[in-house]
Amino acid sequence: MMKRNLFPSKKPEGQPTRGKTASNRLRRVDNFILLYEPALLTRSDGRFARSLFVDLGYGFDARTTLESAGRFRRVNPDLGILGVEIDRERVEAALPFADDKTFFRLGGFNLPLLEGESVRLIRAFNVLRQYEEKDFAPAYERLVQHVLPGGLMIEGTSNPFGSIWAANIVRKMENGEWKFEALVFSTNFRLGFDVEEFQTILPKNLIHRVTPGELIYDFFEA
Repeated sequence: MMKRNLFPSKKPEGQPTRGKTASNRLRRVDNFILLYEPALLTRSDGRFARSLFVDLGYGFDARTTLESAGRFRRVNPDLGILGVEIDRERVEAALPFADDKTFFRLGGFNLPLLEGESVRLIRAFNVLRQYEEKDFAPAYERLVQHVLPGGLMIEGTSNPFGSIWAANIVRKMENGEWKFEALVFSTNFRLGFDVEEFQTILPKNLIHRVTPGELIYDFFEA
């Protein structure tokens, strides 16, 4: 039973990420979530009682998932957290860190949820950056199927140490579709400030559109 849950028969949808990460790379992403909508992490009504935070594509080791668990459980000690990886060896390496509220499973955009589980928040960072632009919409359409209405996904890219990042914030609506709610740019200013640096870490739906006639181009030119 346990093996079937960890390694489902359905083939994970997607492709392996590079997997490299650094300690606290996504700390500032998590801090943003805690400021942006802490109530989403503490909500416990209805299906939210068993809804999870999903760290999609956590990489070679479990550190980003475990670091997020430490931060988010300060506001909700009972929060269920699921780390999802498409690489079987990465899942096996993370399993010693699992417990009754922290899970690691093999999966892709078709999230490996068990019966009765649902999702309140997905963080997908440094995942879609390696895909083609044509793969962006299908990935979003697959992921929205798992999220409860009112839930969020933060999807974007950071530099190797997380000192700058950019992300889409999308919310699951009652009609079952995503609503693009915000495009967030973040920097710690330690390396100064150069707006062009953000162009290299734009979400996949925007990174190839910094060209005349596109809104994102006008934004950077303003």
